[in-house]
Amino acid sequence: MRERLASLGITLPAVSPPKGVYVPAVRSGRHVQVSGQVPMRDGELIATGRVGAEVTPRQARELSRQCALAALAAVDAVAGPVASVRVVKVVGYVSSADGFLDQAEVVAGAGELFLTVFGDAGRHACSVVGVGRLPLGAPVEIEVLFEVVSAEAAPRFR
Repeated sequence: MRERLASLGITLPAVSPPKGVYVPAVRSGRHVQVSGQVPMRDGELIATGRVGAEVTPRQARELSRQCALAALAAVDAVAGPVASVRVVKVVGYVSSADGFLDQAEVVAGAGELFLTVFGDAGRHACSVVGVGRLPLGAPVEIEVLFEVVSAEAAPRFR
């Protein structure tokens, strides 16, 4: 994963410390469940507000991408170097103004990043939910389930 990100010129952000009693990601066997990620940079929320009011759908789509990068950073932190990654499921929560109905378009920012990085292995199941408010006033939150194969567990061919 690291090599692919580097070839795309993508740098992972630092893993943001949790704002509650949880960890950013948990590995169980070949799966890594990433806690909901809000759009943070250097430990600070990038934007606040509801999509369709204080935040435009276009801005929210980019914020969704930032959440996806944070999810990848969390995977990297718990799984280390991996030979392969499969995005299994994305759940997106969009803080929505009254009448805003394009939540799926917002969360597509995360999905597009995963497709760019992993190709077909970035195709995933997805659920999208519009909500009144998110923690810290974030416009979007993304949680992801990944399947990973560690580099040391990958088959070696001679």
